Parts: sequence; structure tokens; C-alpha cells
Amino acid sequence: MSHTVSIICHVFGGLGIFLLGMKNMSDGMQAVAGEKMRKLIGLTTNNPLLGIGSGMTVTGLIQSSSVTTVMVVGMVNAGLMTLKQSIGVTLGANIGTTVTAWIMAYSLEQWGLPMVGFSALFYLFSKSDRIRFIAVFVLGLGMVFFGLDLMKQGLTPVRTMPEFIAWFSKFQADSYWGIVKCILVGAAVTAIVQSSSATVGITMALAGTGIIGFHTAAALVLGENIGTTITPVLASLGTIANAKRAAYAHVLFNILGVIWITPLFFVLTQGVVWFIIQFLGCQHPEDAVYTDIAVTYPYAEKAIATAHTSFKILNVLVFLPLVGFYTRFLTWLVPEKVKPEAPKLTYLDVRLFDTPIIALEQSEKEVIRMGKMCQAAMAILGEAQQSDTIDRNRIEKIFQTENDLDVMQKEITEFLGSVIRGNLSQNMIHENRRQIRMADEFESISDYIASVIKLRLKMRDHNLHFSGEAMQEMQALHGKVSEFLNSIVAAVTGGVASPSEFLSLSHTRNNAITSLVKESRTRHLARVEAGMAPPQKSLIYTDLLTSYRRIKDHILNIAEVLAGEK
Repeated sequence: MSHTVSIICHVFGGLGIFLLGMKNMSDGMQAVAGEKMRKLIGLTTNNPLLGIGSGMTVTGLIQSSSVTTVMVVGMVNAGLMTLKQSIGVTLGANIGTTVTAWIMAYSLEQWGLPMVGFSALFYLFSKSDRIRFIAVFVLGLGMVFFGLDLMKQGLTPVRTMPEFIAWFSKFQADSYWGIVKCILVGAAVTAIVQSSSATVGITMALAGTGIIGFHTAAALVLGENIGTTITPVLASLGTIANAKRAAYAHVLFNILGVIWITPLFFVLTQGVVWFIIQFLGCQHPEDAVYTDIAVTYPYAEKAIATAHTSFKILNVLVFLPLVGFYTRFLTWLVPEKVKPEAPKLTYLDVRLFDTPIIALEQSEKEVIRMGKMCQAAMAILGEAQQSDTIDRNRIEKIFQTENDLDVMQKEITEFLGSVIRGNLSQNMIHENRRQIRMADEFESISDYIASVIKLRLKMRDHNLHFSGEAMQEMQALHGKVSEFLNSIVAAVTGGVASPSEFLSLSHTRNNAITSLVKESRTRHLARVEAGMAPPQKSLIYTDLLTSYRRIKDHILNIAEVLAGEK
């Protein structure tokens, strides 16, 4: 019993450290290379080769195909990526995930603890964000090695325990049915753990200690490729049809790949053995290496990594010419719902919390959308300022926009509040706060646009009319504020080339509007003194001036945020 408890503690403890290490590697690399990943995803086009390259690179960096595919599902759900583009990225992610197996294939377990120790010191005492996040990545890598070492230590005694040997003997890839059983076991375990890298690591540990042979390990890896698809399937629950198709693309790719590879299993594994002997300088994967400490099978680990990569590459080569047909098949397999899906005010997706740089890109698009909605509301307001006749249907759009922006600002703030709780670089934290501030300012602008239209409706209800001079003043003021808003939304959308010049120009526009408000108020007071403006109409006019001035103030706040002043 004591042996069994020791094995369980080592295996589960090592697995926990391994999984935490994988997360730290992913978080650290995203914080260091997040901006490059963001640009790389943005370059994805309908060309599957570019998508494959993008998926391989991103997954190789963050060390998790599950994170990449969940990210893809989220982006498709948000309309940031088409189904065809997502298929290319998914194919590449399946190759990129094999990088982890190669890292584990080289016996570096003895470096695990030193890497953890040194990287922890850098993380705790360095003041540079970049160094700290590189330290997080190295810390994760050290934890992967250390966790793998613990699992190997725990599994070593299993070779001499008859009950375990008897159980493992039931799962030997020495026949077609034996291969299928191993595939099913690998799929089931990976679906539970939800990390193919972890189960590949366990498989390597089993093969490296001689508990299972290379062919059995290779068959388990095939099953693990199926089990890992559970994560994107879970992520697709509650999404639009296109996002479900993106998740099923990953599932079918792996299942169909295993189906066609299984009959050729022994031919492919023989090819793997030949490759590692001829090109990697290895011996047969089932040749033992004897040391003073234990008997190990290091060549089996390299063979498993080679088999893992070979299966993925061959599968991609088979699917690559069929991407167009595959896209049409998925469209047929997952049809659009007959009932329209519930509309969403934002497309922010919690599935992107694990990839904060993409989450920030998605939230930025929502902030831009808020700005454009304010522009549309200002355009309708401009129509209302042109005459005393007000189209009620058009005005309702302003009130609907004001309500929508209230909800959008809340959703964006909550989303970014969750994103900032992850491991973010200082630049990403700054971007997070910048977006929250801009969302708040756009929401405030919509409130004052609604206030202006309410005042105009009040005039209509009381049968009040501005003089020609007052109408011209109001139209001129509206035009100036509207131009200011348009320039700011353009800057939010396209970026600011020169912050100092942009801020100087914004202040010039702001001061011009302030002067226009003061001049309009002075002329209005003169009309009041001349008895040309009754008290109620006078109050409405001054309230209109105040509302436009407040809109201008919030626009200037956004300009200062874009220029890095706030």
C-alpha cells in the first residue's frame, strides 16, 4: 500500500506541477510576445498556408493547441475570423503543439529545479516587466521538467509490480484491436485532463521507464490527439453556428486523421524508427540504457516525439488540398439555426481570457464600434438641428444608441476587469486602462447627445421655435463638435502617428468650440435683454450650449487618452 500511495503522490503531484508549468509558459510567452502574436493573427487570410504558419507559430510560442483553438473559436464567434481562415490556423496549431513533445524528449529533468530557482529569483527581484515575464516562461519550463521527473520517479517502481504489469499487458499495440484499445484509453485520459501535452508527457514517462513499449506509446498518442478536442467543443457551447463549425473542424481533423493512420500504423512506426536511427543518431526505441541509478529508455521518448510530429504533418498534408471542400462540409454539418440567435451588444468572449493580447484586440474593436455609434447619433442629431420638424423614428435611434452604449460600456468594463487579472505586461495594462477610459467617455458623449435631443423635443412639445440667428448658431456649434468627434473616432480607429501634434490640434479645436459657445451665449443674452427670447426658450438654449460643451469636453478627454496624457 505504501508503494501505491507513493506512486499516486508522485504521479499526481508531478502532473499538477507539469500543468501549472504549462500555464506559466503560456502566460509568460503571451506577455513577452503578445503584440507580435496579435499582428500574426491579424495577417491570417483565406490562404490556408498562411493560416497554417500562423497557427504553428502561435501554438509553438504559447505551448498549447487547446488555447489556440479556443481562441480561434472565440474569434470566429466574434466575427474576427472566417471559418476558412480558422481551419488553416487549426491545422497549424496541431503541428505547433508537438513542440512540447520535443522539449520533453531531451532528458533535461535535472535542470528543472535549478531553472525554477533562478527564474523565481529574477521574477521576484527584477524591476523590468520583460525580464519578469521571461522569468515566468522559464519558471514554467522548469516546472514542466520537474513535474515530468516526478512522474518518472513515481512510475519507475511500477515495472516490478505484478498487478500493474498485468493491467498494462491488456493494452499492447501488437494488433489492430490492441491499437484501437490504446487509442480509446489515450482519448479518454486526455479528455479528462484536457491537456494533450500532459498526457503525452505521461506517455513519455511510461515509455522512458520501460513500462510500455514504443508502439503502445505511439498508439496512445494517436488517442490523445482525439481527447484534446474536448476543450474547443466545450468552448463552442452557446456560440453561433460558425464558431461551432470551427470547433468541429478541430475534432474531425483529429478523428479522421486517426482513422486513416490506424491501418498504416505499423508502416508509419517503422518509418519513425528508421528516421531516428538514421537522422537523430538514436538506437532502437526499445533499447535500454543502464546507469547506476536505473534502467531507462531515452530513445523511446525521441521516437514518440517524432511519431507525434509525423502523424500531425501527414494529416495536415492530407487535409490541405481539401480545405475548400472541408469548409463546405462543415457548413452542411452545422446548419444555421432556423430561429435567429439572440443579438449581442458586444462580441466580447470569455474564451479569450487565456489569450489577453487577443482579448484586448477584440475589446478595442468594441470601443471603436462605440465611437462609430456616437458618430451615427450625432449625424441624426444634426438632421434634427436643421429644422423644427423632427422625425420621431429617427430620434428613437438616438435613445436606442444611448441605451445600447450604457450596456456596452458595462460589458467592456467587466470584460477588461477580468482580463487585467491575468499576467499582463505594463503596456498591456496601460492598453486595458486606456480602453476602459475611452468606453466611459463614449458612453458619456451618448448621454449628452440624448440630452440635446430631449431639449429639442421639449421645444416641439411646447411649440417653441428658435429665431433664425439662434438656429444658425446652434447649427454652427453642432458642426464644429461633430467634426471634432469625427476626427477623434478616426484616430481611435487608425491610431495616432504623432501624439504631440495630435494633442495640439485637439486643443486648438477644443478652444475654438469653447470660444464659439461663449460667443453664442453672449449673443443670446443680448437677445434676452432685447425681449426677443422668453424665459423658457432661453433656459433651453443655454442648456443646449452646456450639453454641447460637455460633449466637447469628453471628446477632448479621449484625445488626451490617445496621446498618452491620461
